[in-house]
This record gives sequence, C-alpha cells and structure tokens, in this order.
Amino acid sequence: MAEEFHEKLKRIIHEYILLTYELTKKYPDDEKFGLISQDRRSSVSVMLNYVEGYARMKGKVQLNFFEISYGSLKESIYIKYLSKCLKYIDDYEYKKILEIKDEIGAMLYKTIEGLRKKIK
Repeated sequence: MAEEFHEKLKRIIHEYILLTYELTKKYPDDEKFGLISQDRRSSVSVMLNYVEGYARMKGKVQLNFFEISYGSLKESIYIKYLSKCLKYIDDYEYKKILEIKDEIGAMLYKTIEGLRKKIK
C-alpha cells in the first residue's frame, strides 16, 4: 500500500514537472535566467527531495527532505502565480497546475504528518 502511494505521488510530481517545462517554453527570452530557470529548478526540486527523502533510513532525515520538497512546491506555485500576473500563462493553465499542486501538496502533507507522528 505504501509503495502504491509512493509511486502515485512520484507520477503526479512528474506530471507537474513536465507541465512546468511546457509552460516555461512560452515565457519571454529575457526570463531565461530568471523565472524560467527558477521555476524549472523548484519544480524538479519537489521530486528530487522527495525521492531522496524516501530513500533515507532515518525518520528525522526523511522528514527534513520531505519538508524541503513541500517548501519547493510552495516556491514553485508562487512562481506560477507571478507568471500569471505577468501574463506568461493564462487563467486556464494556472488553474490546471493548481489542481495538480493541490494533489501533490495534500499527499506530501499526509506523508510529513504521518512521519512526524511516527518519530515522536
């Protein structure tokens, strides 16, 4: 069961990353070293920190990586909001990515809270 949850979360995060790359292709060239790279980096960081945390054996270390993953998700979604305000993405695209973010956020939060209770 835990493995199914883990694989589902990875699949959804991967979808989020791919959508981020698709959206950032439309950003203006002058954002190449600004929002484009920062948005891609923070989106990928969600996955990298999650999988690294999942691979760790100590609960407190896992928790740290999962919290960093959650923080990267928050960073990434603010960048999407800013991109919408700057008219780099439209309302439909923003809503679509928010739906994916909400699912990831809920699953990460459940993982973090479950681990917190376990290591107390």
